[in-house]
Amino acid sequence: MHRPLAILSGPAARAALTSGQARLLAGGPLVFAQVQTDAGLAPAALLPPHHPLIAARAPWAGFDLSRPIIMGIVNVTPDSFSDGGDHDSTEAAIAHGRRLRAEGADILDVGGESTRPGAAPVPVAVEIARVVPVIRALAAEGAVISIDTRHAAVMKAAAVAGARIINDVTALTGDPDSAEVAAATGLPVVLMHIQGEPQTMQDAPRYHDVTAEVFDWLAARIAAAVAAGIGRERIAIDPGIGFGKDLTHNIDLLSRTGVLHGLGCPILIGVSRKRFIAGLSRGEAPRDRVAGSIAAALYTLGQGAHILRVHDVAATVQAVAVWQALQSA
Repeated sequence: MHRPLAILSGPAARAALTSGQARLLAGGPLVFAQVQTDAGLAPAALLPPHHPLIAARAPWAGFDLSRPIIMGIVNVTPDSFSDGGDHDSTEAAIAHGRRLRAEGADILDVGGESTRPGAAPVPVAVEIARVVPVIRALAAEGAVISIDTRHAAVMKAAAVAGARIINDVTALTGDPDSAEVAAATGLPVVLMHIQGEPQTMQDAPRYHDVTAEVFDWLAARIAAAVAAGIGRERIAIDPGIGFGKDLTHNIDLLSRTGVLHGLGCPILIGVSRKRFIAGLSRGEAPRDRVAGSIAAALYTLGQGAHILRVHDVAATVQAVAVWQALQSA
């Protein structure tokens, strides 16, 4: 496992590249001058050009990953941790999706089952009834829709309705048919790490080295997906902040986000309004965690993350625009 360090941008990055002291991070625009390995620190220039920390990422789901991609959350649920019940009717969810697109969302992530800590499973038929009309309507208007589900039947129904991405919090382990169905759809997939089940995942989660274990688990899931017929170019990964992790685990993962480039796939980060933000601050309610959400998201962009999954699209789009301008100055 290799961790990119001395990450640079703007004129400093260009100078370091020109001098041969740095390498592009996952194809750029950021560069890194050092790498931490089990043996210690080494110059990034010693890595071979095909190393996954360096190799450029191909477009994913039709998106050029040279800029941050914003995925807006559309929860068609009565019990999601932050906005449960706000958009649980078809009409309200469609209106919310339209609003997020207008605010700058590149992708709309539509979900019909809450996977918050302690959430109870939802019957597949209910989940399909919640999401399909929303997907069909928004896809007909040109929106790029991802379906947030761990159930193969929902993946299939969503794909038929017009979804163009599958986002599975269990990395295709939650349903024995999900890998086969995801492969058959031909859609890009997001494989997320989770320890345990939503009902119990926050009951004293344990790791020896959380980032190393998440890395290895995701590497195994990528291999399984490829073996099932899902092309590697279709795969993005998500470390699963808050899914079977306590405060210290989340901090470790976020602080070492750059390690995940070693998997060779685009990195999606979902920190929006999550509990660890309140744990680091003053115990704020989910809706009052926007500033902390943006702070964490920008920190991961500074390590080359590609996709941000967020509730607060307008605020995130504004923050990313300022961050990008300052990074390139």
